[in-house]
Amino acid sequence: MTINEIQDEVISEFADFDDWMDKYQMLIDLGNELGALDEKYKTEQNLIDGCQSRVWLQCDCTDGKLVFTAESDALIVKGIIALLIRVLSGHTPDEILHADLYFIEAIGLKDHLSPTRSNGLLAMVKQIKSYALAYSLKGDNNNHQQ
Repeated sequence: MTINEIQDEVISEFADFDDWMDKYQMLIDLGNELGALDEKYKTEQNLIDGCQSRVWLQCDCTDGKLVFTAESDALIVKGIIALLIRVLSGHTPDEILHADLYFIEAIGLKDHLSPTRSNGLLAMVKQIKSYALAYSLKGDNNNHQQ
């Protein structure tokens, strides 16, 4: 599936709920479905700056596609990073760099996050795109870890 097809799927799933408490619950459920991040990746280098809670993001390049894994110590934040991973993981650096993440606005996420969580969301997107940029500049199509 393309990034936009996945975004449309996410928008459709969130449209099933009118109440933001249900949408928060869905985020928490998504976060709970996110597998645990291997302890070796819970390093200072993988911590995302700008997040109020701790969020670790690991990026690996497999067959020219970036694969993200992450973990957070906050339930809603873990759900947010799980959503970002669902939409962006498994795509090429160029696809990620050129992605317009319209689902964030479409599901009303920005409007329903505290200012600090909103900043954290932006920091997560920025970190994912910076990994994509780094791999894009490397022209790395091999299996490497960053």
